This record gives sequence, C-alpha cells and structure tokens, in this order.
Amino acid sequence: MKSIFLRIYGGMLLALVLVAALGAFTLHVVNEVRSGRYLEELARGTFRLMADDLRPMNDIERRRALSQWSRLMGIPLQQRTLDSLNMPGRDRARLLKDDVLVRQNGPHDFKVTTQISAAEGMILVGEVEQISEQLARATIYLLMDDLQGYPASQYPYHLARIVRDKQFGFEVHLRNLKDVDLDDDQSRRVEEGDTVLALGKDGRSIRVLSGILNTPWTLELGPIHQMNPYPTQLLLGIALVALTLIGLIVFFLVSRLEQRLLGLDTAAARIARGNLDARVEVRGSDSVGRLAGTFNHMAEQLQQLLSVQRELVRAVSHELRTPVARLRFGLEMIESAQTDSARRKYMDGMDGDIQELDTLVDEMLTYARLEQGSPPMTFERLELSALVERVAGEIAPLRREVRITCEATSLVPFDQGSWIEAEPRYLQRALQNLIGNALRYAEGRVRVSYRVSFDRCRVDVEDDGPGVPEERWERLFTPFFRVDDSRTRVTGGHGLGLSIVRRIMRWHGGRAHIGRSEKLGGACFTLVWPRRQRPQSD
Repeated sequence: MKSIFLRIYGGMLLALVLVAALGAFTLHVVNEVRSGRYLEELARGTFRLMADDLRPMNDIERRRALSQWSRLMGIPLQQRTLDSLNMPGRDRARLLKDDVLVRQNGPHDFKVTTQISAAEGMILVGEVEQISEQLARATIYLLMDDLQGYPASQYPYHLARIVRDKQFGFEVHLRNLKDVDLDDDQSRRVEEGDTVLALGKDGRSIRVLSGILNTPWTLELGPIHQMNPYPTQLLLGIALVALTLIGLIVFFLVSRLEQRLLGLDTAAARIARGNLDARVEVRGSDSVGRLAGTFNHMAEQLQQLLSVQRELVRAVSHELRTPVARLRFGLEMIESAQTDSARRKYMDGMDGDIQELDTLVDEMLTYARLEQGSPPMTFERLELSALVERVAGEIAPLRREVRITCEATSLVPFDQGSWIEAEPRYLQRALQNLIGNALRYAEGRVRVSYRVSFDRCRVDVEDDGPGVPEERWERLFTPFFRVDDSRTRVTGGHGLGLSIVRRIMRWHGGRAHIGRSEKLGGACFTLVWPRRQRPQSD
C-alpha cells in the first residue's frame, strides 16, 4: 500500500506544480490583457481630442499641427494610411469604429493609434514612452486649447461635454486654485500656468494640474492610478481555480483507486456468497494491480482446493464402497464357514482388502496434501542414477517375470556424474508410481532411461504393455481416472498415482506427460524438470 500513497502524493505534488505553472501563466496572460486595456483607457480621450482637431484640416494643416504637438508634448506623431499599418482584421474594425488602440513595442515603448478620417483612410499614430505622464500633459494642452474658444464662465459645461464624448479613462475636473490641496511651490507653479504632477496619498496614483491663465480655473486630471498587477480579486480567482483543479485531480486519483478497490470488494463479496468463479480485472503493475493478481490467485487456489475436497469426497464414497462391501461379505462368510481353512481363506481376503484401503487412504492423503499447496520442499544434491537404480530394485520383486533395465542415455561432456537438485522423498515417490504403473501393465519388459544435461533432467519409463489410447493421454493425469476400470480392478491402483506424479513435478518446476514407446511399443511416461532448483520462498 505504500506505493499507492506515494503515487497519490506524487500526483498531488505534480498537480501542485502544474497548477502553479498554470496560475503563473494565467496571471501573465490576464495582466497582458489588463495592461492593454489600462493603457487604452488612459490614451483614449487624448487621442480622440487630437483626431477631432485634425479632421477638418487639410493635409498641410495636419502636418503643421502634428509637428507642433510633437514638439510641445515630446511625442512623435504622424498620420498614416490604414493599409500601410498591416493590422489584423479585428484591429482594423476597432479603428473604423473610432476606437483607440495601444500596442506595446517594448518595456517602455507604446504605439497608440486612432482614426482621423474614415473617408480618407487616415490614421493618427503616436509613439509614447511614459504613457501616463506624457499623455496627461498632452491632455492638459488639448483641453485648454478647446476651452479657450468659450467664455471662462462656460468652461465647466463644455468640459463636461468633452469628457462625456471622448470617454476619458480618468477623472477630469475644473477647480478653483484655493480648493486644490497643494504646497506653496506647486500652487505658485499652477497659478503661473505650469503643469504640476502631484503624488496621491496612497502612493500609487498621480494628479496632473495646470492653471488656465487669466481665469480662476485650475484643470485637474486624475487621480490616475497605476495598474496593480496583483489585485486581490484576481489572486483570489486564480487561487479558487487552482484549488478546484487540485481538488479535481486528487478526486480523479482517489476515485480511480476507489473504483479498483471496489472491484476487489465486489469480488470478495461474490466469493463469500459461494461464487468461486469471481475474479478481479488486473490493471497496471502498481500495488492495487499486484493485489488484484494476488486476489485472483487466492481465488483460484480456493476454488481448486474446494474442487479437490469435493472430488475427494466423491472418490472416497466410490472407492471405499467395493473393499468395504468385500469386508462385510468376508465377515458374513467367516460366521458361516465350517472349517478353519475356509475361515483362513476369508481372513486372508479381508487382510488384502484392508491393505487396499490403507493404500487408498495413503494416496488420497498424499494427493490432498500436494493439492493444498506447496509442501515443505528441502532440495538436496543427489545422484539421479543411484536413485533410479534403487527405486527399480525395490519394485522389481513385485513381478519377477518382468525385466526392468535402467540406462543413462547421455551426459554433458564436462559433467562428472549425474547429480541433480531435488526433494528426495517426493522424487522417489514419483519414480515409484511411474515404474510401478509400468510394471503393472508390462508384458515382459520395462525400460527406465534418464538423461542429465547442463540445466535439465529427464526420465523416461517405457513398457511393452498395451499402451494408452492417444485420446485419453490428457485425462490420464486426472485424479481417479482409469483407462479401463474393470482391468484396473484386477491390476490394482486407484487412479491417483499419475496425478501425484504431475503435482510433484509441478513443485519441482517441471512437467510430466505421456507418449508412445518407440522401442517397446507400449506407453512411455516422461518426467522433465530443472537440474538446479531455486530456494523455496516463505
């Protein structure tokens, strides 16, 4: 589960980094838009005043006026045709509506444009460095020039009309000098008609004042506020969006994890209700994916164990029925027997039935133990040749008329002997089952051959018996399966020996299969497994 939390924390950290980068980018983009609008609001009224003054003039008068305004305001001004500016369609449409455009050429270089004459397609273009101060001085000059054509008493009325028509981006007022809050030096300069810039009380704004000579009026522009690049509303909005994005990302991560865990919970509930076929979809290689794989493996093991349990119950009821019936028959016959020899005959038969029961119980317990999981496997280094010879020698007396031969087919050139790594007890049991099975069905000969290569071991057990039909090869390793049930009753066996062999080979990392003996003509059982075994994990 540690990797799950690390993944969530990593996702949250990545989300924080992405949201921080997105927030910074958003702030930059929004501030560029805000800066453009701020500059356009400052320049709109001033450039509309100049455009209105230029419209009735002819070309020569316009050049003269622009030259005079450029010297007075320190702003390079010129008239250009709209087609010469190569503007986008959106900007051209705005200019045709008498709007004012501000485009930033550099950190302190702005190009301001507005329309002079739609019929002539002429545009006023100004290069401004300090847009607030320069335009404020230009505005003062232009407003005074427009007002001087009226009586001083009508200045407030005409100024209000001009401000309303030109849509200034700051306040414009006419005040009496005595009502203006200035120090003595600034008051003297205003009274002399000079232009004064006064810093606002908040430190982030300015006022531009200039006295109109021979009148009691002082023209005041402002306060003109500096643009705040980090307004509280904008920062709160970005923070809200950032928190929302982080919340959505975390919700997405947790919801995916919850959905995957819900699949585990649903499968576990289905198994608890008895549906052992329930499985979980394995997605990914993280902790949840590994947990799902482990869960599926557990479910398969559980299903297999219950299947083995049901199989054993059915097999026990079937396999025990015959010997128990024979025992019951023997007891009845003993009671009715008239001679000691007859009683001895029935007692010998009952003893054979008891041995058969003992063998059956031993094989069923061995099979159940192997099917329940990997038993404790203590792999040891041993000689395969010695093990094969010993097992064959132990089994050979069961049918002395059958000849058993053991032979090594080949070895790696540099190998000294036929040592292997295996669990001696279980490997011996597998060989006993195979050789005993071959001896049971052989007519006169059993051949056991073994081969040890660099990394593999192989044992072939062949007989000259009738063999096994090919269509039954796969089912032969199924528990309690018999090729010929009636014949098996005579030869013995309960159908568990080959199942035990396959299971032992599986725990050795190998496999067991059947074929047809090319040399003897009967069945050929083959065991193949790794020569070296890995240490068993807990």
